[in-house]
Amino acid sequence: MTGHNPGMNVTGHTRRSVSIRDVATAAGVSYQTVSRVINDHPSVKPSTRERVLAAIDELGFRRNSTALALASGRSRAVTVLTSNTTHYGYASVLQGIEEAARAASYTVGIGVLESAEETDGADVAAQVQRSADAGGGLIVIAYDPAGVRALGAVPADLPVVGVVETPASPPRDDRPWVWADDREAAYKATRHLLSLGHKTVHYVAIPSSTRRTSARTSGWQQALKEAGAPQPRPLQGSWGPAGGHAAGLKLAGNPDVTAILCGNDDLALGVIRALHETGRAIPGDVSVAGFDDAPHSAYLTPSLTTVRLDFTGLGRSAFALLHGVLEESAPIAPHPVSVPELIVRESSGPPPGRE
Repeated sequence: MTGHNPGMNVTGHTRRSVSIRDVATAAGVSYQTVSRVINDHPSVKPSTRERVLAAIDELGFRRNSTALALASGRSRAVTVLTSNTTHYGYASVLQGIEEAARAASYTVGIGVLESAEETDGADVAAQVQRSADAGGGLIVIAYDPAGVRALGAVPADLPVVGVVETPASPPRDDRPWVWADDREAAYKATRHLLSLGHKTVHYVAIPSSTRRTSARTSGWQQALKEAGAPQPRPLQGSWGPAGGHAAGLKLAGNPDVTAILCGNDDLALGVIRALHETGRAIPGDVSVAGFDDAPHSAYLTPSLTTVRLDFTGLGRSAFALLHGVLEESAPIAPHPVSVPELIVRESSGPPPGRE
């Protein structure tokens, strides 16, 4: 490569600039070691320093502000990878991350992932690498298959925190994940409806991050099983009211349906509309419960019984964990963030004929 313009390859075409990770790969060291070398940190062995400097010369690497930030171990930037920025849970997590980052004088960038159906593994890896090249740390919101794939593609040497669904089993201690306890929340909501006298509770589900049974679905199933109640087949919704409306129209035609749990409050909004259109009263004929306690839930008619998850607090906790990793002042440990709270409002009551 010596003798060529660092901005051109041998065919004369412009190529991407050399990154600190390119130097690290060529020298066989971590990117933190490269950063220490270019900033004359005394902790680097002479032989390692020589190897890194040789790679820098060969690749034509030019020091920049990202390298300086990495060298200090106090990069003032984080990137959030997510496939959605508008749904309530995603948006609230982003809000919490931004609030905590601003308080710590960090900047926040957002990388939007394509859905898993529209991209392959190479595309996901490329998106992750672009975020890695921006420097600092990474937070991945892994509430869907695209986020899960991105979290799995993060290089081992990149500081990262995953905001995930409730894991099916306790993760390893080196997994820097945070989550709200979706399973417990669904369990509480289902137990509440059963306690009112309903023989069973039907469920309209949001998509799962893994395409398997989600934590919310398993919490609903657990409550039914413990109560010895029938377990209806869950209806698959989407994330928004239209999916709830479609599912609600199917359920409204069955007179045995007296209680419905929805995977989020937007689905519940659609279910309520469908029940209204078909002449079924809420909660006189059918009780409806939602999930998340989105801001509009208290102002529906009737107001919506739901379970509150502190997504904003989850975002703050995700940043706090990453901040600790970046500053080397806190251990990496997976942990749930908050206990879900059942919010009982007007949309839930006893089944017909039972006061």
